Amino acid sequence: MTTGRKELEAGMFSLRKKIEDAVFRAETLAPTALELEEARHIKQEQMIHQYNLWDDLSKSNEILVNLADSSEVVDALKDLRYKAEEAKLITELAGMDAINYGLFKQAYIASLDVSKFMDKYELSKLLRGPYDVEGACMIITAGNSGFYPEIWAEQVLQMYMKWAENQGLGARIVEKCLSKNGGIKCATVELESKYAYGYLSGERGVHCMISNSHNASVLHEANIAAVDVIPLFLETAPDLLIEDEDLLFSLPSSCEAECRETGFAVCIQHIATGLKAESSGERNPFANKIKALNRLKAKLLIILRDQGIPNVKSIKKDSMVDLWHQQARRYIFHPHKLVQDVKTGFQMSDLNSVLDGNIEPLIAANVNSRQA
Repeated sequence: MTTGRKELEAGMFSLRKKIEDAVFRAETLAPTALELEEARHIKQEQMIHQYNLWDDLSKSNEILVNLADSSEVVDALKDLRYKAEEAKLITELAGMDAINYGLFKQAYIASLDVSKFMDKYELSKLLRGPYDVEGACMIITAGNSGFYPEIWAEQVLQMYMKWAENQGLGARIVEKCLSKNGGIKCATVELESKYAYGYLSGERGVHCMISNSHNASVLHEANIAAVDVIPLFLETAPDLLIEDEDLLFSLPSSCEAECRETGFAVCIQHIATGLKAESSGERNPFANKIKALNRLKAKLLIILRDQGIPNVKSIKKDSMVDLWHQQARRYIFHPHKLVQDVKTGFQMSDLNSVLDGNIEPLIAANVNSRQA
């Protein structure tokens, strides 16, 4: 047998093993998951029959949304079962011809869809925080002024946009301040997909690019980008009452002031905590005011959750964690390529793959660590 043929058969064996593993996982987990989700769907339907939807419109909306969610999951699990069967059948057909690479490839693609859905489904079952189901608003800001931090901030932005595209999530860059150096000073991304906040909340903090790990102190401060992540409420506005006298309306930060396109940018500060939120992507000042206020409320709600307190008046300013003092991840470029997640200790050696948007293992590590 020639060396080329041996390598081909070894590759086929590896491919078949991956397909079989994905099919086995689906056959093992999907029936139980489908049974649970169908029971959940029936329960939601019973609630509709027993509840007068006109009594409480807010509660009615919640019931209808949950019903739609359960129906969507049930349909997806049924589709998963068909895809697993398809991958299994194609593999069996390919086995009749030991060198039919085309059929193996077709089965492998189907198995990837199966594995991808199961990963997402299992991860979503861990997202049980009060705002995990919401969309997400990400604000990416370059560190100290200069060429490298702004280029690095652009790379971080593209990493998240590629991840969102890979996951089929709707991500939009709603505000972007370009740098003269070719990077960005800041950018705001909105992901209007359920569970986006649950997936991405662990990304909050400073993302540090280290060009030389032997001399990290030189570049550690120069090549950083801060990533802030807050809930983007999809169904209703943030449920938080703030008195007008507790707010200060002012001009945007220098970044927004330089880069706003509409001329209607709005900045709102919560006086007691010093928290600020801005919006410049809307076409009129009123719309920007509403969006900035919702972003500010989202920030405050996260603080209330973290401090375990019922209202804004009870916030302890000294206990608030400064975004720039919370390191999230290190990206080491030399002498060896490595991505280190500071919060979980999880590491990945394929730096280029991570920057190309393949950050699902890092996100999963963060989600799992929050359950510990």
